[in-house]
Parts: sequence; structure tokens; C-alpha cells
Amino acid sequence: MQHIIDRFISYVTIDTQSDASSNTTPSTEKQWDLAHNLVAELKAIGMTDVTIDKNAYIMATLPSNVKHDVPVIGFIAHFDTSPDFSGTNVKPQIITNYDGHDIILNKEKNIILSSTYFDDLLQYVGQTIITTDGTTLLGADDKAGITEIVTAMEYLINHPEIKHGTIKIGFTPDEEIGKGAHKFDVEKFGAQWAYTMDGSQIGELEYENFNAASATISILGKSVHPGYAKDKMVNAVLIANKIIEDLPRHEIPEETTGREGFFHVHSLNGEIENATIEMIIRDHDMDHFLQRKELIRSIVKKYNEAYDDCITLTLEDQYFNMKEKVEPVFHIVEIAKKAMEDLGIKPIIKPIRGGTDGSQLSFMGLPCPNIFAGGHNFHGKYEYVPVESMQKAVNVIVRICELTANT
Repeated sequence: MQHIIDRFISYVTIDTQSDASSNTTPSTEKQWDLAHNLVAELKAIGMTDVTIDKNAYIMATLPSNVKHDVPVIGFIAHFDTSPDFSGTNVKPQIITNYDGHDIILNKEKNIILSSTYFDDLLQYVGQTIITTDGTTLLGADDKAGITEIVTAMEYLINHPEIKHGTIKIGFTPDEEIGKGAHKFDVEKFGAQWAYTMDGSQIGELEYENFNAASATISILGKSVHPGYAKDKMVNAVLIANKIIEDLPRHEIPEETTGREGFFHVHSLNGEIENATIEMIIRDHDMDHFLQRKELIRSIVKKYNEAYDDCITLTLEDQYFNMKEKVEPVFHIVEIAKKAMEDLGIKPIIKPIRGGTDGSQLSFMGLPCPNIFAGGHNFHGKYEYVPVESMQKAVNVIVRICELTANT
């Protein structure tokens, strides 16, 4: 397992935070640092056709070692980390033989990874866990996935007795800002289907995700001296508050689970003359998703009628539920499920409460379910990953390659 630990740490200590405000691909120059390292590493372990394009999309091939026709499959992960929490100067901590108690991430700042609050930790008693130092995220989302794919390819190269067809791998930038698949060349990739290694706890297998949209509501107010403001002042901040109050009170991330959708106001900025609300809209059901978008439009219309068209709405679809693209080729989910069962891993088949590159790729013609990468508590200082989960993800990749060659 030390090989996996060393590889993973070499990735997470390179800052690859993406930036949603950028118009470039990748959205940050620093993503190139890990991208170039990955290209060199893929060549060093013996992958063929290793390429990186002008937007930092990496592809490589492991040629088939069987004579009969086998479907070409792929494995995909992203190398950027969330823009919502610092990925600079990541200092991983390695906890061996975890004892089930609280883990002190940062004694000076009294930051504790509590096994009472984060009770998933108790699944990993006796295992080796990699955590943050309490000041940054870890980057297991999705550098654990990259670690697993590279390690699995290296294992197959070093063990030619394991039979497999042609395997394609792809690493993408900017997944965390919803752009990971935007410039992915599906035709060049050349796989019939693929799997993103981008799930959370061991056993996760997902082929459903949210339908997703973003909404930006810009409000133009009028500033007047408050002593003479009657019937003249239009306070953009107060209008923003009214709009938010009109959203369904309990349909928020904090109070929903499973296939329940939500509205998530993640940014509110403003003053009297200008205010901006930014939110995301999520629902697994397409009809409910459309109704949610219509509710936003109707709320904006209501306040535009009350305040002389002072509000502008920008509503943009981001991605859709890949279920409709995966179900017609459901055998690709069954192969992953069998691979886990063969390895003694209980499959946890559930909808993703988010999105992956796989959701967009599925609509681009590359059906792409999502498999666990092993991490927990992504996008924050309490993120951790058990090393044993990464090793089992490596084993799942290898087993999928074997099963595909035998079908």
C-alpha cells in the first residue's frame, strides 16, 4: 500500500484548484503542473498513445493483450480541486491502524475530525487513513481516482497474465466548476463506454445524477437619502431577501436527501443599488426540474411587476441525469457490480447528489457510470480517504478489465 500512499501524496501536494470566474481551459495555470507530471508518469509506466491537448485533457491507451474482439472501455478522473476551499500547501497526515477515536487535525487551531460527528470513520477502524492538517482540503476528489487508475494500469502492465482488451484512460481539468467534459474529445478517446472513478465511500456505484441548472438574479435598486426615501428608494438587498424568502423553505441541501431536489443559494452580495443572488437548482426528476426552473422565473416576474422590471434573470442548464443514457446499456453497470461482488465489496447503488464528468459524457455519446474513489467529506478540511479503499478501487478497475475481456 505504500506505493499508493506515495503516489497519492505526490498528487495532492500539487495545487490544482480551479476557478469558476476564469474563461480559460484549464481555468487556472497551476493545473498544468500536475497535468504535465501525469503525462510523464503515464509514459514511464508503459502506457501508449499518451497525449495532452492545448486544454490539458490527457488521454492514454493500454493495448489489448487478447486476440479476440473485446469492447474498448475507459476510466476517467479529474485533477482539479474545488474552488470553494483552499488547496494550497496541502499537508497530508497519515493515521495508521486507526483506533476509532477522534483525530486531531490541527492541535493549534483545535480542529478535530470527530468520529461521533463523522461516524463513517468507524467503518475504517484498523485501517490507514489519510487526512488533512485542518487548514486545506485534501484533494481525494479526485486525485484518489487518478491514483487508482494509474496504479491499476501499472498493475496490468506488470502482470500480462491478466487478460484484458484495449483500455483507455482520460484525465480532465475543471470538473469542479462543471466544465470537465466540455472539451473532452469522445471520438478521439475511442471507448464504447467508460467509468468515472469519482465517487465517495467504498462500494458506491452510481448511474443517476441530478439535472442541474444555475441561476443568477441581478437586482437594480435606487439609492435615496433614507430621510427622504418614501416611495423613492428601491433597496436591492431587501428585494433579494424577498426573492429568497419565496423559495420553498425546506427544499434546501441541509434538509434533503436521496432523490429529493433543492434550491441552493450559495452567494448573496449587494448594497442598495445593486444586489446579486447566485443559486443552483437540482432535481433527479426532469419534470420536477422543469417546475423548479419555472418557479424561479415566476418569482422574478412577480417582483419585476412590483418594481418596474429592475431584475434580470440568467438561468442556465449545467448537466442532465445520465440515467436515460446508461439504462439502455445497463450491462455496463452490471459488470461493475459483479467486479465489486467478486472482490467481496458490497455494491451501494444509489443516485449521485451532484454531478460528475460522466453525466455530461453520457450525453456526448460515452455512457459513463460512476464508481467509488474512497474519500469522504470532500471540499473541506475534514476530508479523508482510507488507503485500503483506494487499493480496493484499484482491484475493481482490474477486475472490470478482466470481466470485459471474458464477455
